[in-house]
Amino acid sequence: MIIRLALAVSMLIPFSLAAQTQLTAAQVIARIQQAIPQKPLADTVDTIKAGEPSAIVAGIVTTFTPSMDVLRRAVALHANLVITHEPTFYNHRDESTLFINDPVYKEKLAYIHDHHLVIWRFHDQWHLRRPDGIGEGFIAAVGWQKYQHPNDPFFFTLPPTTVDALAQDLQQKLHARIVRVVGDPSLPVTGVAYRPGASGEAKQVQALERDDVQVLVAGEASEWETVMYTQDAQQQHRPKALILLGHSTSETDGMETAATWLRTVFPGLPIQYVNSAEPYWLPGHPPQP
Repeated sequence: MIIRLALAVSMLIPFSLAAQTQLTAAQVIARIQQAIPQKPLADTVDTIKAGEPSAIVAGIVTTFTPSMDVLRRAVALHANLVITHEPTFYNHRDESTLFINDPVYKEKLAYIHDHHLVIWRFHDQWHLRRPDGIGEGFIAAVGWQKYQHPNDPFFFTLPPTTVDALAQDLQQKLHARIVRVVGDPSLPVTGVAYRPGASGEAKQVQALERDDVQVLVAGEASEWETVMYTQDAQQQHRPKALILLGHSTSETDGMETAATWLRTVFPGLPIQYVNSAEPYWLPGHPPQP
């Protein structure tokens, strides 16, 4: 009778929940990669950066970058798989050569090991996904879905505004402490391009070269590249401007979108987004603790 009752109760538990309670980090990662049709290149950076692939996943945290604060919050949330968009160890491929004897690197690595965390980078494939996972989060956060070009989702035709008004609107919607602007603040704007993160001079300048683009909204740029190009364009009286949000601000909403999407892939796992926080602040206006 007891066996029959136990069987009856087990039948009431959703299969997805029962099947996912003992997934290893490697199995979770494999399922994520299988769930996206667009596959990363063989030389992808989407690899485990620290931790044991065989660890049973108790919970997942998604984040833009796994700062010490993010790692501590993951531990407090009892999540042991941290899915990060950007590097853990301060360079694109997380190479340790420069940091092998560095105290900051060593303390961070020790914290990861001591708390049995697994850090996996989710960069290339999340960008390759259609729609681009990072872009989807940003566009939703600023409310530009209805302004997207149908065949070019990183270009937008907005209601008439100005560079200054657009920069202020983005700063407010994205809760950014620092937004940097190059160009005439009163320049009329309808055509906007978005280039998240550090997309590079080629993609940024190619966007600005378009006749239907007055403003490029980007993450970051070298000051002798796209910044100077935009400055020269302004000084030649061309209708061009650049709004730099910062790498984190331009992409972090996409990792909140990742958490939402992952809940559909793993309905039986606790999954939370943790904001890694904008690193910059204005003198006289320090960030609140």
